[in-house]
Amino acid sequence: MARIRYVSTGVAIAIAVIAVVAGLTAGKAAFGGGDSGSGGASRAGTGPKIDVITKATDSEFWQSMLAGSKKAGQDFGVRLILSGPTSETDIDGQVKLVENSISRGADAIVLASNSSSALNGVVKRARAQGIKVITVDNAITTQAEGFIGTDNIKAGQQAGERMCSLIEGNGKADGKIIHESSVSGQQVLVDRFTGFKEGLAKDCPKAEIVQSLVNDNDINKAVGQVGNVLSSRPDVVGVFADNNTSGTGAARAIKEKNAGGRVAAVAFDSDPAEVDGVRSGTLSAIIVQNPYFFGYQGVAEAFMAVRGSTPPVNLDPGAVVIDKSMVDKPEFSQLLNPPKTKG
Repeated sequence: MARIRYVSTGVAIAIAVIAVVAGLTAGKAAFGGGDSGSGGASRAGTGPKIDVITKATDSEFWQSMLAGSKKAGQDFGVRLILSGPTSETDIDGQVKLVENSISRGADAIVLASNSSSALNGVVKRARAQGIKVITVDNAITTQAEGFIGTDNIKAGQQAGERMCSLIEGNGKADGKIIHESSVSGQQVLVDRFTGFKEGLAKDCPKAEIVQSLVNDNDINKAVGQVGNVLSSRPDVVGVFADNNTSGTGAARAIKEKNAGGRVAAVAFDSDPAEVDGVRSGTLSAIIVQNPYFFGYQGVAEAFMAVRGSTPPVNLDPGAVVIDKSMVDKPEFSQLLNPPKTKG
C-alpha cells in the first residue's frame, strides 16, 4: 500500500492512500512536483477522461487543488480537464460544468461542490450514465464513489481552542468575538462554526460570539464588515474567519484599524495574504488544510473507480494550526506554499 507522509505540528502523520492500480501507484506525493501554470487540459494521455471541477478559479486555495489534480493527471496519463466557476457563489455555473462533463462523455468527475444539495440532481444524472464521481472538500447529500476532505468540525474545534488560549493570554477569556463568514449555509462553513463554538466553550465558557457576518466571498466587503465592528465595538477581542477570503479581509481590517494588539484573529486556509498576516501579527493563527492533496488524491481515486477498484469512502488529511512561531519553519513551507494552476 502506498503511503503519504507530511509534517503536522512537528509530528509526521501517515495517510494511507491507495494500492497499485493498473500498474500505477496512486498518491506519489502529498505536495510538489507540479509546476504552477495555466491549467486547462493536462498533458495528453490515453487513459480515462477525468474532469476536475473546483469551487472557484479565483482563489489560490482552489488553484492549489487544481495543481494537485494536474500532477496526478500527468502521473496517470489521463485525459484531464480542469475547470470551475469564477466564484464560490456561482452554483448554477457549477451545475452547467457538470452537465458539460456529461455531454463530453467524461469517465469520472472530481467535484468540489459549492452546495451540499443543489448539485445532487446533476450528480445523479452523471452516475446514472456510468460516470464515477469523487467529491472533495464539501460532501454532498447524494451518493458518490468517495469523499476527500477535512473533518471541519474537528478543525473548527482546533480554531476555537486556539482562540480561547489567545484571549485567555490577553486576560479576556470572557470577551466578545465576531464570526466573519464567506457564504451562508455551506455545510463546510456550518461545520467549522459548530466546531469553533465547541472548542471555544471547552475552556472559555464565558466568551460570547456576538455577531456573524457574511461577505459573499468578497474581500473588500469582509474588510469593511470587520473594520466597522472594530470601530464600533471596543469590547470585541476576537475574530474567527472561516475561509481564505474572510481571513484575508480580517487581516486587512485589523491592520487598517491598528487592532493587532487588542484583537486575536484565527482564520482558515493559507493564502499568501493570510500567511503574511501571521508573520505581521494581524492574524494570530491559521488553520491550514491541504488542497494540493485534495486534487491529487481526487484524480487518483477517480482513476481507481474507473478501473473498477473501490476508493476509500472517506479520507481526511487533517488540518494544521500555524502561528508566528511556525510560519517560516522549513517543514511547513510546502504546506503553506504549494504549487498552483488555474483552470
